[in-house]
Amino acid sequence: MKDAYSNLLVKNSLTPAARTTSTNGTAVDRAEDSSMFQDALVVIPVGTVTDGTHTFEVQDSDDNSSWAAVADTYLQGSEPAVTSSTDETVYEIGYKGLKRYVRVITTVTGSPSTGGVYAAQVVLANPRTAPVVRN
Repeated sequence: MKDAYSNLLVKNSLTPAARTTSTNGTAVDRAEDSSMFQDALVVIPVGTVTDGTHTFEVQDSDDNSSWAAVADTYLQGSEPAVTSSTDETVYEIGYKGLKRYVRVITTVTGSPSTGGVYAAQVVLANPRTAPVVRN
């Protein structure tokens, strides 16, 4: 099947929330339910940021335990540093790496009192086995 519903799966790495501190996102398994997704797109919807700088980083791992920043060579687009002047935006980053696990982390600087509202989802695409299983 070549429709989007059968070939895409969206997983949260950072659940939507207001944040004032740095946070490690939840791991997203590209082998979810044996689908073996070959492509991934990180989507970061940012709401209102009142203070602080919120810098996003995509990390990957072979074993869901040892994490490292993804080299720019394996990313399409750039990882944003969001402030009150660059909020209310949806940022997208393509992942071209080969590691099984992907997550998004955010580093917050500037000692914000109210921070910012945002999330990070990983859109898994192009599974070897379709349709994808939804849990």
